[in-house]
Amino acid sequence: MRNTRKKIRHCERSEAIQSVRTLDCFVATLLAMTMLLASTGTPAHAETIKVGLSRLLGYPAVPIGVERGYFKAQGIDVEMVFFDSAQPISVGVASGDIDFGVSGMSAGFYNLAAQGQLKLIAASGGEAPGFHAMAYLASPKAYESGLTSPKDLAGHSVAITQLGTSLHYSIAVAAQKFGYPLSSVAVKPLQSNTNVIAALGGNTIDAAVLPETTAAAAIQKGDAKFIGWVSDLATSLVSASACFTATKTANGRSDLVRRFLIAYRHGLKDFHDAFISEHGKRQDGDGAPAMLKLMEDFTGTSKGEIERTIPYVDPKGAIDATSIDTQIAWYKSQNLIKSDVKASDIIDTRYAILLPTP
Repeated sequence: MRNTRKKIRHCERSEAIQSVRTLDCFVATLLAMTMLLASTGTPAHAETIKVGLSRLLGYPAVPIGVERGYFKAQGIDVEMVFFDSAQPISVGVASGDIDFGVSGMSAGFYNLAAQGQLKLIAASGGEAPGFHAMAYLASPKAYESGLTSPKDLAGHSVAITQLGTSLHYSIAVAAQKFGYPLSSVAVKPLQSNTNVIAALGGNTIDAAVLPETTAAAAIQKGDAKFIGWVSDLATSLVSASACFTATKTANGRSDLVRRFLIAYRHGLKDFHDAFISEHGKRQDGDGAPAMLKLMEDFTGTSKGEIERTIPYVDPKGAIDATSIDTQIAWYKSQNLIKSDVKASDIIDTRYAILLPTP
């Protein structure tokens, strides 16, 4: 009996020791996991945000970042909210309905930024020699009648989505280049790319300026004829589109903005490396086939059309402040911007990278 009691006490001690060891192991594991999370700076639970953009090739960073998990790696779940023109994106970000926006620069954006509501934090796609973000198009009927170049736009009606956008600015670029007054062009704001394409295909408008991907789709369907690239005429649209956020987000959620930009810039670099050489020339890299497929899925445009309409993208999303100031000056000359504002007022240098001044 005495031996039996000793065996029982021995077993109880062994079980107690084992329980302590198990508890110690659990605590050590939990501590290690906590330290790992702290060292990575990644939240335990992903933060869901909304990003406003259009299904255009000039806005590649967000879809790439979503598809390749760059935002997930930063603890961010992105919901892409799609629009058919630029200015509503600015309004959505300023109102707080959307956390970040990627769009063409517009007078609507600059007016909200001048009021202190929006901040530029990175560039997106733009114009540069050999790269194409926007195209001049003619309706089939007008083309047959001799409208075959941007130099022929005088005396014709030209459709855009909205006044005060980079599309509107591109008409002025052509007028200045070829020496006719902007007033000789009847500019028709039709509110959406869809409406512009319908007007071209129905021959109720003579010409239009459209973003590259939308233009390619219209040409492919036979609704429009290509008559020129904006990049062949423009010298001030390197930052034709950009990424921005509300000033209150930039001031109050700096950690989110920084994590967002890490993923955003990773997406830009992937796009840049797929289609642009280290010397800034148009050249397919090893990643081009995979990127073409990703962009085909995002835009709904064929790979062949995408290959011909690659916009310029800076791998770091660097903003050309001179380009922004030039655009602002033109919008002001058209009374589309009411306040005094300049690039340095609206580019948030806590986050943005600036292109060196020539």
